[in-house]
Amino acid sequence: MTPQIEVVRGREYLRLATRLLQHMRLTAASGGIWEAADVQWWSRTERSTDAAGQVFWVAGGEPVAAVVCTDFEPSIQCDVFIGPGADGDEVCAEALRRADGMTEFPVRDDDARLIAALAAAGYGPDPSGGIVTSWLAAEDRPPVPPLAAGFRLLSRAETADRPHPMTARNGPAVADRLRDCSLYRPELDLMVQAPDGQVAGYGLFWADPVTGVGLVEPMRTEDAFQRRGIASHLLATGLARLAQHGCQRLKVSNDISLYLRAGFRPDTAAAATVYARRG
Repeated sequence: MTPQIEVVRGREYLRLATRLLQHMRLTAASGGIWEAADVQWWSRTERSTDAAGQVFWVAGGEPVAAVVCTDFEPSIQCDVFIGPGADGDEVCAEALRRADGMTEFPVRDDDARLIAALAAAGYGPDPSGGIVTSWLAAEDRPPVPPLAAGFRLLSRAETADRPHPMTARNGPAVADRLRDCSLYRPELDLMVQAPDGQVAGYGLFWADPVTGVGLVEPMRTEDAFQRRGIASHLLATGLARLAQHGCQRLKVSNDISLYLRAGFRPDTAAAATVYARRG
């Protein structure tokens, strides 16, 4: 069946993107850059690119490819998702048409076709841009260290009557928009509360029951509470809960020391570079 191009928005975009990325992960355990949960996390706030919609190639009701443009101010990121059965050259051409020279492309270093298409269109590696994916087997996750006296671990399932701790950075609609995500689980949306009631840190953990991959995105310790073991406690607790939700493989899109100490190891074969228009 010949795939048909559809431009979709809102919940239908999230549904198709989730299906496509799950299928791609099941096809290639170490392929691509992103998980379905990444795209769901990106939807936490309204973006300038939402109105134009996202382009999908759909065959028999199932997505086989997509060009997704996301405004991550100050830049717009264009992701090219090519699954089995898609015409890769057609998808790359559509991505360049939609980008119009104004966007950045994260591209795996082994994606020769997209790199060639970008080079021909005047794009080159951005020396400041790169993406590292790091993985950990759930069975190798670290033990949960204790919290300092007076600090409490809470989940969104227990604090739904309060403002979401990510509101200040992601806007007042973040709680509602996260609830619209099929992979979001309030019991995996964690925070640490300080003795005086302040939010000391938070972490959001995404369990994908289709792929068995658990994603960590985001993690933050507020400046006033750094170096008290809060991030280590949040991370280890979140990883344990991902394992309880059936995740066998755990992932972060980073290689900072917090994750390396927990046992995550970068997948050098999956390294990606950001490409931008030269000049």
